[in-house]
Amino acid sequence: MSEPPPVPPAGRPRRARPGWLGWAAALCLGAVLFTAAGLGRRDAPAGDRTVGEVTRVGVRQGETIPGYARQARAELAALPPGAAYALVSFDAYLAPGRLPAVLAEVEAARVLARVPLPGRQTEVVRLAAYRLPRDVVAGMSALADRKDREAADQRARAAGAADAELRRVYDTGAEVAAREAEAYRAGCACVYAAVVRAEPDLLRAVAARPGVRAVDPAPEVRRLDRAVFTPPLPEQRGVARPPADTALVPTGPAMGDSSEAAPAVISSSPPSLGRAGLPKPAATSRNTARAGVVTRNVARMPPGDVRAQVWSE
Repeated sequence: MSEPPPVPPAGRPRRARPGWLGWAAALCLGAVLFTAAGLGRRDAPAGDRTVGEVTRVGVRQGETIPGYARQARAELAALPPGAAYALVSFDAYLAPGRLPAVLAEVEAARVLARVPLPGRQTEVVRLAAYRLPRDVVAGMSALADRKDREAADQRARAAGAADAELRRVYDTGAEVAAREAEAYRAGCACVYAAVVRAEPDLLRAVAARPGVRAVDPAPEVRRLDRAVFTPPLPEQRGVARPPADTALVPTGPAMGDSSEAAPAVISSSPPSLGRAGLPKPAATSRNTARAGVVTRNVARMPPGDVRAQVWSE
C-alpha cells in the first residue's frame, strides 16, 4: 500500500503565484500580440482605391459643343483654391512652337494631337509635354518613324491580298499612314488640346487667351493614368461626332458612343475577316468596352450614366 503524501508542516503555507502576477503576465502577452498585429498591418501593402476606376474628362459623342463649353466655364468660375488638372481645348490645330505662349505659366503634362486630313480618320495620340515645345517635337519625330513602319506594313499586306476590296483597304491605310508620317516629321499643326495643372486663377487666365476654346477643370483627377481626356476637335462646332472617313466605303451602321473625339486609323495588325471576306473594323474605343469607369460631372451626365472608356497609351 502506498504511503499518503506528506503533509506540510503547520505554519508553512503552500507557495502560490500571487493573483496580480497572473494578471500582469496576461496583460504583457496581450500587448505583445497587439504590437505584432500592428506591425503586420503596417508591413502589408496598402490597397490603391483608384485601381479599376477611370475618370472621364471632356465631351462625349452626341453632346453639343456649345453646351460643353458653357458647363466648363461655369465649373472653372466655381473652382475652389488649390492646384488642379484641367483639359484645355483649342479652336484650331496648333504647331508645337505655338504651345509655350498659349500654355504660359501653367504646368503642361501632355498634349493630344492628330493629323487633320480631310475626309480621313487619323489616329488620336497623346504626347508628353513637360518641356514645351521640345517634348512635343520629339514625340512627333518618334510618331513619324512609327507611321513609316505602318505604311510599309500596309503596303506589304496590300501586295499579298488576293481580294480587290481588301487590297483597297490596305492601300488606303498605307496612304494615310504615309501622310501622317510626313506631317509629324515636319512638326505639323496637329495639336488640338492639352492637359495642364495650375491654380484656378492661372487656369482662368488661360481660358481668356486667344485660341483657347475651353478650359475644363478636373480637380477630382489625381492620377493621369486613371483618366480619359476627350476634347472636341477644332472642326466640331455643333454636336461632337467622329469625323467620317470617305475612303472606306461602303459604311456600316452608325457606331455607338465614343470615348474619343476621333477614332484611330486602320490597325497595322492583321485584320480578321468578316462577312464577304472584308476586314472587320480595328478595335478602337468606339467598339471596345471596359468595366470600372467612373463618369465625372453628373451635371453633364444623366443620373447613373456610367460609360466604358478605352484609351491605350
